[in-house]
Amino acid sequence: MITRTRNQFYSANPFKKFPLDPFYPLRRWVNSIEVTNDKFAHFLCNLIPCTCPFERDVKLFSKTFHIPALCKLNPLYNEVVSLRLRALTYLEGDCGEDITKYIC
Repeated sequence: MITRTRNQFYSANPFKKFPLDPFYPLRRWVNSIEVTNDKFAHFLCNLIPCTCPFERDVKLFSKTFHIPALCKLNPLYNEVVSLRLRALTYLEGDCGEDITKYIC
């Protein structure tokens, strides 16, 4: 719902932080992907890691530097993680398969 106040348009969505979201079409596309095939669900679970692969401890000259997980900086992170969750849910719920090998 969009309301007009003082010659300006405001979105009625309080969670939207920015007036223009350039990633909105990609977010909508990823959220619209339906998992209806067990091979596709296995592919997604193998493709999308369960933890951030970029978090590391680097030793350099007897000092340890910790590189934090930077996956949260990805603008599509939540949508990709929810797609993996939908694939896991499909495998266990509809196919009745054991998904413990995909859980970290």
